[in-house]
Amino acid sequence: MVTETEEHLTNAFAAGRSLQILAYIYTSMATFWAYEYVCSLQQEWTFLHRSRWTKVKGLYILTRYVPFLLLTTNLYTCLVPYNNPGKCRTWVNICSGFSIILGICSQSFFILRTCALWNNNRILVVFMLLVSIAFVASSISISFAATATAPFATSHIPGITGCYQVMSSVELFIPFLLYFALALGLMALTLIRAIKSWRTTNGHLYVVLLKHNISYYACGLLFSVTNIFTSMLLHYAYHAMLHDLQFIVLAILATSMHRHLWQMDLHTHVSDANVRFLLSEFSTADRMAEHFIPWGEL
Repeated sequence: MVTETEEHLTNAFAAGRSLQILAYIYTSMATFWAYEYVCSLQQEWTFLHRSRWTKVKGLYILTRYVPFLLLTTNLYTCLVPYNNPGKCRTWVNICSGFSIILGICSQSFFILRTCALWNNNRILVVFMLLVSIAFVASSISISFAATATAPFATSHIPGITGCYQVMSSVELFIPFLLYFALALGLMALTLIRAIKSWRTTNGHLYVVLLKHNISYYACGLLFSVTNIFTSMLLHYAYHAMLHDLQFIVLAILATSMHRHLWQMDLHTHVSDANVRFLLSEFSTADRMAEHFIPWGEL
């Protein structure tokens, strides 16, 4: 009996500690996002004020400000005490919904970029559309199915708030595995295009576009691998501690890189149709093939 009591106390302490660390992580994420937003506020205002209102700009705004909703719900989930596990599950599902929306938005930037690099090849566009639909549908169904019947618990230690999924489901790592596969495929397409155009292209904006793509994919692959292992190996609240961090960081990268491209285009006035497709609006295929770039600068 003493052994069971000690084991219960050990588990309760470990669970409470994991919730504390999760609260620290979400607070740090919110602080980091707020700091980055304040530092880029002037660039943000310039971009929103001077750029044209297009579909890509709408995607930018969504990607830029959904993290505010995600971080707000995460902090609420961590800092508010729960007496009802069902209420905890509801808020976790809301956080998952915002995470999925954010992941789709940030990834959409680079799907569009990859299609632009291939001059909107019709076969590639159709293939990417089908893959994206399958990825979104699978991620949504798996994410919500993993929490639908899973038990949730709160800490029994006074002063520690929040809740967590009692057992880490194997299904939790599948969306990150799908994300890893999608990012790997996009990176492969980008590298293939770079190799094929190594000697025949010219234009600094196109080079920067490729560098952005590779950097973004590398960051996404690293986070995905990390989240796959944490989802499978860690317990209590630890298994989900880096899930939303991946989407926050990738959203910051996507919006920062888009502003950077827009500013470069604004100052250099280079007529690079591939890049303008991303900076302005969805263009026709003939506008995409006007300009190419030198790969010696990579």
